[in-house]
Amino acid sequence: MLIRPAAPRDLEDWTALRAELWPEDTADDHRTEVAEALASEKDIVAYVAEATDGRLAGFVEAALRHDYVNGCETSPVGFVEGLYVRPEFRGAQVGRALCEAVVDWARRRGCSELASDALSDNLESHAFHQAVGFEETERVVYFRKAL
Repeated sequence: MLIRPAAPRDLEDWTALRAELWPEDTADDHRTEVAEALASEKDIVAYVAEATDGRLAGFVEAALRHDYVNGCETSPVGFVEGLYVRPEFRGAQVGRALCEAVVDWARRRGCSELASDALSDNLESHAFHQAVGFEETERVVYFRKAL
């Protein structure tokens, strides 16, 4: 398994992986966001896990956040915006390797903390985060009122 920075040649496979992680968004929305990420020179990064057959097994997207990040004490903070590993590659340390790539990236940018989040009912994600060294800091419920 090769962990490497995402490249323009990954556009379609990366878009498909994002659609598996976030199925509520359209393929066009994912494709646009991937293209923007590839073109960006801002504080964002993406790594992919390339299997020996050339398929993408997973991806991670991260950003430097300069605003307040729940549970963190420093700024900027490296933030895992999304991480996904195809089911057939889970249990093979792919997610851990993708996370380590982001850890190295965040450290090179002066971060002393890496943060992430997960939906409250996504217990598989909670277990993964704990397995790779994250600790839960707080739980938040957001509310909205239409005006």
